[in-house]
Amino acid sequence: MPQLNKLRTALPGGTGGNTAPPSYNRLRTALTVFFALDGFLFAGWVVRIPAIKHQTGATASTLGLALLGVSAGAVITMMLTGSLCRRYGSHAVTVVCGVLLSLSIALPAQTGSVVALGLVLLVFGAAYGGMNVAMNSAAVDLVTAMRRPVMPSFHAAFSFGGMTGAGLGGLVAGSLSPATHLFALAGVGLLVTAATGPVLLGGRTAAAHPAEEQEAGSREQPRRMGAHTRRIVVLFGVIALCTAYGEGALAEWGALHLTQDLHADPGLAAAGYSLFALTMAVGRLTGTKLLERFGQTRTLVAGGMTAGVGMLFGALAPTVWLTLLGFAVAGLGLANIFPVAVGRAGALAGPSGVAAASTLGYGGMLLGPPVIGFLADWSSLPVALTTVTLLAAVAAVLGYAARNATNT
Repeated sequence: MPQLNKLRTALPGGTGGNTAPPSYNRLRTALTVFFALDGFLFAGWVVRIPAIKHQTGATASTLGLALLGVSAGAVITMMLTGSLCRRYGSHAVTVVCGVLLSLSIALPAQTGSVVALGLVLLVFGAAYGGMNVAMNSAAVDLVTAMRRPVMPSFHAAFSFGGMTGAGLGGLVAGSLSPATHLFALAGVGLLVTAATGPVLLGGRTAAAHPAEEQEAGSREQPRRMGAHTRRIVVLFGVIALCTAYGEGALAEWGALHLTQDLHADPGLAAAGYSLFALTMAVGRLTGTKLLERFGQTRTLVAGGMTAGVGMLFGALAPTVWLTLLGFAVAGLGLANIFPVAVGRAGALAGPSGVAAASTLGYGGMLLGPPVIGFLADWSSLPVALTTVTLLAAVAAVLGYAARNATNT
């Protein structure tokens, strides 16, 4: 099985370099925008969690239960998205989920109780989960069609979107109410989807090379996975889950840790996730070179160890600035583990593999926050955040164990 990061950089007949058809480049740009929008909207929501917690009168444990609505909605939708993509195409599902995500982000600020918050977060989570699986499926198809290792760049766009969303959220946190802020984000999301969606929806008919066997983003029959292949895909999915757990924990509890435990002001607290997203994006931009130089196993193991050390500082440091440094180091460590795990699952089992690994991975991102909430009530939020270090170490061990899982 060819290694994802060692695919040729030219299409058949090319001599190297970026010789992809213009239609592929347009699709890549459109998909990149959707990845960035996804991160932007999600970060805009998470930086307002402390304010909405106060608005609804939630405790740490009841907020964790409400956040479970995001998890439940997303995981249920993720299990259905693969079949929806096969029936309607991953591009169409991405656009529809982009509309739903944009609309649903305004709902949490309209709630006045924990129960109502949990119910609207079911809708938000369903849109978020469906969009992520659909985008990743479309991205894997495009990577295969372009024969270029561009998968990390999509995830870098998600991180840059998250950084921007968190940064802007921090700037307006003291002057705009959560309702006004999230309503504005809904408008931005709908405008971006309306402007970029037609490129994806028309992608199948915009081929510059009709002789190509398969258009980027087209629907292909999923490969049948045997028991051994399924076990390997699940292994990569668990690696993705362990690291996405950390991303979800920082997204939804990092700002609260900074304000509640270290008494940071709301703007500086929002900067914590923004800094984390920035270092993650920088790590992903350099992901292909790291993989080519050190290989996938070393990248996975080193990333897990780095993230574990960084998050230990982030959770237990006594000052705001040391905590921010820990968040930044954790972002660098986590940067490439998820894309590598999903990419290896896709190289082994095609879109079916990437859908399975993505579902497990994003399940970790969405299930982590409620787990953190329960642990915070049982012990304390800093202690609960140390579970990110534990799972990062597990990811490093599994990454080493998976070194011979595929012939890559």
